Amino acid sequence: MPKIGMEPIRRRALIDAAISAIGERGALNVTMSDIAGRAGVSTALAHHYFGGKDDLLFATMRHILTQLGNEIRPAIAPLSGPERVRAIIAVNLSPEQFRPEIIAAWLAFYVEARRDAALGRLFRIYVHRLHSDLLSGLADLPRPAAIRTARGIAALIDGLYLRRALGEGVEDSRTAIFLVEDYLDMALARHTPHGSALHG
Repeated sequence: MPKIGMEPIRRRALIDAAISAIGERGALNVTMSDIAGRAGVSTALAHHYFGGKDDLLFATMRHILTQLGNEIRPAIAPLSGPERVRAIIAVNLSPEQFRPEIIAAWLAFYVEARRDAALGRLFRIYVHRLHSDLLSGLADLPRPAAIRTARGIAALIDGLYLRRALGEGVEDSRTAIFLVEDYLDMALARHTPHGSALHG
């Protein structure tokens, strides 16, 4: 039987091991046995905590999304306007988030969300939250332009992740952030005389 008080520690160890395994092989080639071995627990104990690989993938993506949210909320809380959007971009593409193993987990998430209802719901929550956060910093734009810009930024973030997961695109966080900020600046310039609100 699992030792009392060890469950949160072992669940986190299994999640970390899942991220590591996915980063090396991709979700479809990862087994519970491999993940359990990396976490230093038995396969039976891994199944005790998560049931199966699908349950562990769900918990892993929920953990990644929770960590992302925990970074975004304090980063954007004191900000408004374009600087709020820049903070969202910076956190989503930070060195911590743009690590190969996290990117690989996102690629698995995109794929599995199409077939798994629970992951699909989790993905829609992420999409809605990102869109809402971006719109909150684009309130000075006309509504159609704000929606269009938010969708463009979200698509760029997802696209940079997907290309990096496939070994293409930019390799570092700083360049990825620059590309998305460049798009933001162009979008703002279309609606801001002389670019006066670009850093407001």
